[in-house]
Amino acid sequence: MLNVAIVGASGYTGVELARLLSVHPGVSIACVTSQQSAGKPLSSVFPSLRGLVDLPCDPLDVELVCSKADLIFAALPHKTAMEVVPGFLAAGKKVVDLSADYRLQDQAVYEQWYQAHSSPELLAEAVYGLPELYRDRIKESRLVANPGCYPTSVAIALAPLLKADLIRPESLIIDSKSGTSGAGRSAKVGALFCEVNEAFKAYGVASHRHTPEIEQTLSAVAGTPVRVNFTPHLLPVSRGILSTCYADLRQGATSRDLHELFERTYADEPFVRVCEAGALPDVSFVRGSNFADVGLVVDSRTQRVIVVSAIDNLVKGAAGQAVQNMNLMMGFDEKDGLGVVPLFP
Repeated sequence: MLNVAIVGASGYTGVELARLLSVHPGVSIACVTSQQSAGKPLSSVFPSLRGLVDLPCDPLDVELVCSKADLIFAALPHKTAMEVVPGFLAAGKKVVDLSADYRLQDQAVYEQWYQAHSSPELLAEAVYGLPELYRDRIKESRLVANPGCYPTSVAIALAPLLKADLIRPESLIIDSKSGTSGAGRSAKVGALFCEVNEAFKAYGVASHRHTPEIEQTLSAVAGTPVRVNFTPHLLPVSRGILSTCYADLRQGATSRDLHELFERTYADEPFVRVCEAGALPDVSFVRGSNFADVGLVVDSRTQRVIVVSAIDNLVKGAAGQAVQNMNLMMGFDEKDGLGVVPLFP
């Protein structure tokens, strides 16, 4: 059995990791940390885990975590993660980092959108953890930068078209909507029930921190610099991301042509489901699962393609993808621990 640690276990991503790892056939959760809940069983913080993950929460101590686990999930905020990840690696541990600290390869870009980076020497080594694009590199890595939720949904939607050079990269417009769990578990006025119930708003317009990550990923796929207009919105639901992506086609193509391209591209991907022709994704159809659903329509009148993707932001957008990456890093079946059928209704 592989002993793993969840560092930062008292957030939404932490409890999702515990839920998925508790049923993984090759893993034992050996350590969970939480500064605010130190000494308390994780199952008292999250009663949904009662009888499944009753470990007491440890304070965050690099030496202590390394003494208990061989692979560490860093479910910490950006900046906090970079303070401890180098210590885990120096102790010979493998790390899946769910923060933004190692996702951006260019230190200057990271510091423009976040803050000063304290371990930039690791940026070149970190592998971007999107299995659909970087599976082979993930298998050989000791540090995986788990992608953000919005960038995951966008990359899955647009990668096939950019790889095939069927769309104009300069024309990309991305309109995304997220459930409120994407804002994290700490108290924020904008995420209170009375603030989001029966409401729908845009936020981070032309300034969201996932923008450079989206552009970095799409540029790598396209082989040319890509800039996007990215606008996120807050949905009055707890989970889910729906991204609607618009692009100009380089040449005439039908919905059927592009649907067949997506089916070929994702035929062997265990967690990407291409919707039937004429159907589009719905966040309620992926809830609680590691699936990414994708569908598209060609507007022949404007010669644009509209691609829609749906993921659960806490699973394929965070914890599920982290487990998928761990499976690749450690030689497990990629689907281990991730066989949850979406919850519906």
